[in-house]
Amino acid sequence: MQPKEYNMSSNQLSEIKIIKVSNRRQLRQFIDFYYDLYDGCPNATPYLFMDEMDTLRKDRNPSFECCESDYFLALRNGKVVGRVAAIINRRANERWQRKLVRFGWLDFIDDLNVSRALLDTVVGWGRERGMTELGGPLGFTDMDREGLLVEGFDRPSTMYVNYNYPYYQKHIEAYGGMEKDNDYLEYRVKVPAVTPPKFARLAEMVSQRYHLGVHHFTSHELLKEGKGEEIFRIINDTYKNLYGYSELSERQVDHLVDTYIRKADLNLVTAVYDHDAGDKMVGIGICFPSFSEAMHHTHRGRLLPFGWWHLLKVLRWHKTDTVDLLLIGVLPEYRQKGANAIIFNDLISRFRDYGFQWAEAMPQMEANTAVRSQWQYLESEQHRRHRCYTKHL
Repeated sequence: MQPKEYNMSSNQLSEIKIIKVSNRRQLRQFIDFYYDLYDGCPNATPYLFMDEMDTLRKDRNPSFECCESDYFLALRNGKVVGRVAAIINRRANERWQRKLVRFGWLDFIDDLNVSRALLDTVVGWGRERGMTELGGPLGFTDMDREGLLVEGFDRPSTMYVNYNYPYYQKHIEAYGGMEKDNDYLEYRVKVPAVTPPKFARLAEMVSQRYHLGVHHFTSHELLKEGKGEEIFRIINDTYKNLYGYSELSERQVDHLVDTYIRKADLNLVTAVYDHDAGDKMVGIGICFPSFSEAMHHTHRGRLLPFGWWHLLKVLRWHKTDTVDLLLIGVLPEYRQKGANAIIFNDLISRFRDYGFQWAEAMPQMEANTAVRSQWQYLESEQHRRHRCYTKHL
């Protein structure tokens, strides 16, 4: 069976062929195009190949219980020159009352004809399914990478955010009707030699006033007593009103616990409990030592032949000067009480113990000034910005 072809009617696009990914070989091509395009780019951190495969395979990613998706390759003279994923998250669309088709995994050579052909394909795919808006870059859920890099091209990226060349922005904004929908900001934070007095006092005051305490889990608690699932219930409650959030289902939570929590260094997972509410979990902070440098020692994101050793040195012996703040979630009623300060106060001391010098704060919404203001107590720099676009169809 031949892959479906999406032929462009414009003479300008006649040399570009769009095919739908329909087998495992093409899916490997889809993933490998990123490594080809960014080969030799020092700031583009390679993504782990097996993670990309697990995310994109419909038989492995539990997000497909609420998502529909197809992947497309752009070919010129038989060579891959671009890729894109077309995604509909029906749970998110129902929650936000939208008919949005998402584009993600969008990469292309610097040729407007190629980017236009890819986006036209997503638009046509979405219209066939009744969608009236185009938006992205977005993944299946908020646990995937989001946004187009528009600031910070000269900074090393991480495994958890998109990296793209500067010309992408010109291409996206040249696609008629595209408008900014949301910006995410990222911060690089200096781990202080001594916790700033204001920060420490705030954490102590909040802890005493509201009888909140820090807890570090055992593996048994997380994997056998259901605390891992409880962590992501906190995440659901924390993020439920944020831009485009799709609530995580039980299957998705089980997958995230198995994928991330099982591998986490539990000294870098800090929970906050309310002792007056029957030791109820009200906040969580999850960090991982940065794999960014180690990933550059892999072969196209593969663990073999020697990539596994570089990642193991980071995971087990923390051979990196940077820690990634992956997820920070505090129940809304406790954010106002300052429970975030308790999490950071505890984590900072652990960062020092491990010798981390820097912390990478993952994307925060530009409009979320309350979260962004927490960095005022620390030496920090807003050094990357990612943008999501939207267009009415």
